[in-house]
Amino acid sequence: MTLWQQYLLMVPILVPLFSATVLILLSERHHRLKFGLNLVTTLVVLAAAAMLLWQVDSGTLPLGIGLHFIADWPAPFGIVLLVDRLSALMVLMASGMAVCALLYAESRWSRIGVHFHSLFQFLLMGMNGAFLTHDLFNLFVFFEVMLAASYGLVLHGYNSQRLRAGLHYIVINLVASFFFLIGVSLLYAATGTLNMTDMAMQIATLSPDDYVLLKVGCGILVLAFLTKGAAWPLGFWLPQTYAAASPPVAAMLVLMTKIGLYAVLRLWLLLFADAPAVLQGFGGEFLLWSGMATIAFGTFGMLASQEPAPIAGYGAIISSGILLSVVSFGDADLLAGALFYLIGSTLAIAAFMLLTEIVNRLRTPASAMLALTMEAFAVEDKPSEPVGVVIPAALAFLGIAFIGCALMITGFPPLSGFIAKFSLLRALVELASSGIANTLIWLLIVLIVVSGLTGIISLMRFGVRTFWATNITTSVRLSVSEAVPIVALLLVFIGLTVQAGQVMGYLERTADGLLVPQHYQSTVMDNQVATRASGGDT
Repeated sequence: MTLWQQYLLMVPILVPLFSATVLILLSERHHRLKFGLNLVTTLVVLAAAAMLLWQVDSGTLPLGIGLHFIADWPAPFGIVLLVDRLSALMVLMASGMAVCALLYAESRWSRIGVHFHSLFQFLLMGMNGAFLTHDLFNLFVFFEVMLAASYGLVLHGYNSQRLRAGLHYIVINLVASFFFLIGVSLLYAATGTLNMTDMAMQIATLSPDDYVLLKVGCGILVLAFLTKGAAWPLGFWLPQTYAAASPPVAAMLVLMTKIGLYAVLRLWLLLFADAPAVLQGFGGEFLLWSGMATIAFGTFGMLASQEPAPIAGYGAIISSGILLSVVSFGDADLLAGALFYLIGSTLAIAAFMLLTEIVNRLRTPASAMLALTMEAFAVEDKPSEPVGVVIPAALAFLGIAFIGCALMITGFPPLSGFIAKFSLLRALVELASSGIANTLIWLLIVLIVVSGLTGIISLMRFGVRTFWATNITTSVRLSVSEAVPIVALLLVFIGLTVQAGQVMGYLERTADGLLVPQHYQSTVMDNQVATRASGGDT
């Protein structure tokens, strides 16, 4: 990896850190300047993420893995930044969603409190650092940077509802961070290292007496990750937090929820995919059952919800459960489908969170009560004679955007959400036909199908009450800065559908690489020698 490539690997972390520091020093009176600096910084990170993704998939980097040894300290003693196809994809998603959320926040939400822009950049820095670090302690550090920024953003422009939900969110995540630190300490005590690849290598040399300490440490660490990933029963905080947070912050929280699952995926495949027989697949059945319980919890919650933000929150819980369920199988096709589903569901729920505030402008208390009354008593609203009504452009836009988000969240055709779910179900059926955990796989298939059907019922029920039963004929206030990010995300949905073959090919290569931990061992532990000998050029 050349010197400029190593510096490029640091851009998603250092540029937001520098920008956040500068933004703190600027007065809130210079709002447009702060917004401009924030936007330019986020676009620079987005460009760097796109270049990293191209490098890992173009053959420029051996085995599709790039490294940077901070201060030229060798692994496992120094801090190692690592980019592969998975981390490059997640950084690209984070920066892309950050651009959309920032544009949406410009007209209103970034102005109702102080230090929104600096907190936003610290959040982006923490997320990117969590995706790029290859060291457990630094993963903890970046998690805390990300969470500290999110605390301020969740409470930004606080009211009583936001304050109550925000305090719950803070307390729960502080407890999870405490378990995170304990788990990291126990793993260090068992293996003597915090570097993820070196830890995987040390596990193969452990004596049976050390297995108990290793298992306890992994169990506590996974408990922290599942709390942050909103797995049942640890994800009870998520719907209320999503409903209370401002829409752009809630959109970023959607991806933050997936970071806990990213950590589970990264560590479980690296530590236990090639472990000794007694440890191989450790915790896999627990992940499967936990994921299925999470899907069931999210399904019931979505069906019972009447408001858009809780519906989106339970949709995020369902997507977390599906991703958690498939990790333990260690199948490349299944993992590729899960990653495709991760992209589509995360972007769709984020777009829906941005959409909810605008949709709520249509739903006055009187119109909501009228819609419920008409539904309860089967009142038909028919004119005496056919009358044509012109649909305002803003209302038509909201309706189309709502339908697109609903199709993506539930996995119905023709958008890429259906392709992702079809790929998942096909891989599960093939596993079931081979006799691997046959009963559990069919139960998982039923849960995925039922969750999709329940989701479309819940979303269409809300859509009918909002766009149809209320008989809206007037336009709704919609600014350009609010419409542009939603349009951008809808275009991404279309792009994922049209280019599904290329995207799936990339994700298949990603899954194949994740299932070969030897590639990371040879790259991280051997490449440092060449790096030190050449002064940074390998």
